[in-house]
Amino acid sequence: MSNDQPLAATMMLADEAVAETPFYIPATGTATRPRRTLKHDDTFAVVDTYGDIGASAGDADGLFHQDTRFLSQLEFLVNGQSPLLLGSNLRDDNSLLVIDLTNPDFFADGRIVLQKDLLHISRTMFLWRGNAYQRFAVRNHADRTIALSLSVLYRSDFADLFEVRGLHRRRRGSASQRVIGPDRAQLVYTGLDGAARTTTLTFDPPPSEIAPGKVTYRLELLPGQMCPLFLVVGCNQSAEPRPVGFTKGLLSARRELREVTREGTSIETSNELLNEILCRSVADLHMLMTDTPEGRYPYAGIPWYSTTFGRDGLITALQMLWYDPRVARGVLRRLAAYQATGVDPLSDAQPGKILHEMRGGEMAALHEVPFGLYYGSVDATPLFVLLAGLYAERTNDIATITALWPNIEAALNWMDSLGDIDGDGFLEYSRASEMGLANQGWKDSYDAIFHADGRLADGHIALAEVQGYVFAAKTVIARWARRLDRLEQAVRLEAQSRQLAERFDKAFWCADLGTYALALDGAKRPCRVRTSNAGQLLFSGIVPAERARQVADGLMGPRFFSGWGIRTVAKGEARYNPMSYHDGSVWPHDNALIALGLARYGLKQAVEQVFKGLFDAATYMDLRRLPELFCGFQRQRNRGPTLYPVACSPQAWASASPFSLIEAALGLEVDPHRQQVRFLNPRLPSFVDHVTLRNLALGESSADIMVRRHDHDVSLEVLRTRGPKLQISILSSR
Repeated sequence: MSNDQPLAATMMLADEAVAETPFYIPATGTATRPRRTLKHDDTFAVVDTYGDIGASAGDADGLFHQDTRFLSQLEFLVNGQSPLLLGSNLRDDNSLLVIDLTNPDFFADGRIVLQKDLLHISRTMFLWRGNAYQRFAVRNHADRTIALSLSVLYRSDFADLFEVRGLHRRRRGSASQRVIGPDRAQLVYTGLDGAARTTTLTFDPPPSEIAPGKVTYRLELLPGQMCPLFLVVGCNQSAEPRPVGFTKGLLSARRELREVTREGTSIETSNELLNEILCRSVADLHMLMTDTPEGRYPYAGIPWYSTTFGRDGLITALQMLWYDPRVARGVLRRLAAYQATGVDPLSDAQPGKILHEMRGGEMAALHEVPFGLYYGSVDATPLFVLLAGLYAERTNDIATITALWPNIEAALNWMDSLGDIDGDGFLEYSRASEMGLANQGWKDSYDAIFHADGRLADGHIALAEVQGYVFAAKTVIARWARRLDRLEQAVRLEAQSRQLAERFDKAFWCADLGTYALALDGAKRPCRVRTSNAGQLLFSGIVPAERARQVADGLMGPRFFSGWGIRTVAKGEARYNPMSYHDGSVWPHDNALIALGLARYGLKQAVEQVFKGLFDAATYMDLRRLPELFCGFQRQRNRGPTLYPVACSPQAWASASPFSLIEAALGLEVDPHRQQVRFLNPRLPSFVDHVTLRNLALGESSADIMVRRHDHDVSLEVLRTRGPKLQISILSSR
């Protein structure tokens, strides 16, 4: 999701040395204070550990709403100085950030007039329905009355998210700020797109002084007295009626969260650290979920990708399918609603293509970036068909698959026609506009697709893993065509899958490398590079069994496996760089899909190795949160992994990766049509003694199941079943 591509004439990069990658995300320095994130629907905040915005260097601070920054500064001061930080804690479900502050020593004429640690300030914040809520609870712990002033500095640059990422615009709209009442201030920006964007700040009680950019409270606190102050920041909220108060808003936000999390499957293991990782993943995924008219959708990641991304949503839903198939239904319905119906070179749209990305900011509205509704993704379309078929198999939801069938057929038609540019039977991409993405697979950095000598591939490019997606999509949807009595279509799809597998093996297999080529360029020359893309081929099932072990052995060898996970590019290849975005880093979602592929071919020892690497990495991460990616340096004793400086965290498909690892280890298959839960060659990793799945749903039935490890074997205990009778079994082979 790097968006590293050419730029409209209205923009330029600050760093001309990377002018070929204008959607590059610059790393401008190390954050002087760690950051915390909150999100609710289309609003998210990135604040430092003090709860401030714009008060310290580094990172993309701000309150953002629909791809625009509505606050670029919100700084809290005590007597004109920054308070001291005692602690900063994010609630386990991500719903609330609580910061404990105190006063520093205050001096006058060279002597201390107020000692540190006499004031306790509890700063609490959450987001709900386009508003950012804050409460400052100030308590005097001294034995005397304390007079003090509390100030809040605020401003907004109303920067488009792409400006925050580093793009510069030659022209911008007009901004103003004004006080609209004794307790209210408003910042207004009228963009070049004609849209007015407003930030409204409401203070309760009214401050002692209010001016554009600053409010001040002058307080006298008796010993033991606590004074609460409240602030609500509204993004594009009408001035009247006034926003819901802090307490009512918090109770409503928590009630909504309980309602959407009530019915899901839960996972508990014998390993407390793994439980923490799983709980963090669940909380992050619920935070990233966004209510849309078509259903709940996992936005891709914070801060750069908090919007609908086709590929990310589809893969996240695939990873979560056994755990919560409702996510897949929302993803499929939303992407079906935005499926392209016409040709538009600027947005890379063609009839049948599935959306890559959508944006709601000013630059997208003005086509300064092409991402308003953008279709420059070669893999979202086959992944849509694949998810539709797998969702139907997981749920037996015939009504949904029937309703989606026209969209599925339109996607298949695109794959067989405009998606196969030269008619050679492979799905290919080539951008239709110079503003679009040059590379349109999941590795979309400008330098991610290259030949063995380092030359970048050009022309109409056929990526290896994309052919695997097509194979898997046609295979699974053929089964559903049969169930829906579309026999002629089923026979055709089955034949196409077989022919693609044969054609693919001949064109992509590199016997001397023991793996598959990364891609074919426009001249049909294979990119003979060892990459993790071959691992995702195992996930798709396109690899013949006799080749699978060769591919797996390479992936688990020292050139690929860093000790923390499988690198995107093997050490020693021409563009290998462990600090790069796609050319040697480790991506948790990539590893998770590879683990599912290894499990498909019965390679459970390799599954355990991948699982352990990512588990160990997560134990070193802040909040036990797997980020979008991390660097591919070799693991060193008594040291954690090296972080990638501008990785999204949280990021949806990284957060969903533990679910895929559990699925791969257990060999879990859920078949509601036959009322069966199957564990195919299950093998728990050595750091887990047992796993308990509760409320695993199959239609009207559900089960609680415990899988227990005994050396390299497992036992199964059905703790409880509800609804129609289920068959639950362990299989050594299909």
